[in-house]
Amino acid sequence: MTDHPQYSAEEKRKRVFAIISASSGNLVEWFDFYVYSFASIYFASQFFPSGNATAEFLKSAAVFAVGFLMRPVGGWLFGRIADRVGRKKSMLISVLMMCAGSLAIAVLPTYASIGVAAPLLLLVIRMFQGLSVGGEYGTTATYMSEVALRGQRGFFSSFQYVTLIGGQLLAVLTIVILEQFLTEPELKAWGWRIPFVIGAIAALVSLLLRRTLHETSKAADMQNKDAGTLAGIFKNHRAAFITVIGYTAGGSLIFYTFTTYMQKYLVNSAGMPAKTASVVMTGSLFLYMCMQPLFGMLADRIGRRRSMMLFGALGAIATYPILAILRGNDNPYFAFVLITVAMAIVSLYTSIGGLVKAEMFPPEVRALGVGFSYAIANAIFGGSAEFVGLAFKNIGHENWFFIYVSLMMVVAFLFSTRLPKTPSYLHTDH
Repeated sequence: MTDHPQYSAEEKRKRVFAIISASSGNLVEWFDFYVYSFASIYFASQFFPSGNATAEFLKSAAVFAVGFLMRPVGGWLFGRIADRVGRKKSMLISVLMMCAGSLAIAVLPTYASIGVAAPLLLLVIRMFQGLSVGGEYGTTATYMSEVALRGQRGFFSSFQYVTLIGGQLLAVLTIVILEQFLTEPELKAWGWRIPFVIGAIAALVSLLLRRTLHETSKAADMQNKDAGTLAGIFKNHRAAFITVIGYTAGGSLIFYTFTTYMQKYLVNSAGMPAKTASVVMTGSLFLYMCMQPLFGMLADRIGRRRSMMLFGALGAIATYPILAILRGNDNPYFAFVLITVAMAIVSLYTSIGGLVKAEMFPPEVRALGVGFSYAIANAIFGGSAEFVGLAFKNIGHENWFFIYVSLMMVVAFLFSTRLPKTPSYLHTDH
């Protein structure tokens, strides 16, 4: 272990403020992206009318998954911008795009008004938002890792997922509040639009906060001939790139299984009322958000490699029984406990996920390396979680989904063993 640098009070204050400013934009980005998933319970029938709830959810989930397919493009585009032009500019552009996408969904006519054009336009907007959020993760993870205090990087970097989960939490909380004041017919008719308006306004506030950020990229790194290029990654950092994809595949899949898909799972498989499921998810997401700094501190103590290996092992062992027990249970308190246990396991990964990735790439390709590798695995395995889960249920073999998630956690464990005991990059940076 290297000695930790001594930071002045002023330097600490500046770095903590930078973490807060960067992560506030992260919160808005993920609120805007996730509110689609939580609100889709009410608007699915407005864009995909069929009379069959599972079929409507399936089509809505397919559009959610397509938004993920744009993430690799966003990861590449914004990673390139961040490495060649600067982290700050990349983060400003991404949050502005998310604002526009959220506003567009808020005013989008339904199938009853414009027919098949409605779901097509929804698809295009989600692709646009997917591009934006695809660039958000890599750049924010890179920026927060670079400004975090050395020796406490696990703790400070965990705030990326505090705000990412916070975005989910605020999304589901917004739905819960609306459910208290509006009837189900009102929510289906027009109430579902309100969260998207809120998201667009919040994105503008975030834009102002991000303008105060200082740039962490150095001129020499941005002018490097390999800066922001895939050639620079595949020529010199191919093994790191593949390793990140390997453990992110399982990490993304289990994350979306127990967050965005879980609300539908409780309604559609456990038979829980929609309002009850929303309350359960609100409580468990809140605890999950609070866990992140604690698990980040744990990783600072035991090492990030060990934390990642624990995540893979425990996830492989516990996923099947948790999902199977939840399916046969409609007790909200028991469901809350089980989901919280699952989220504690996932926290071993999410609290340090961005940092572990950032430590594997040098500064000239860091944002691209983190963003593009994450986006590929996230698009294929994370974005399809809802769709795969619902598809297996639709053909009468829902337990196949449990097996699939468990096997991917074995893959995450195996790739975590490839992590170096001492990170290749960042660990000596002040």
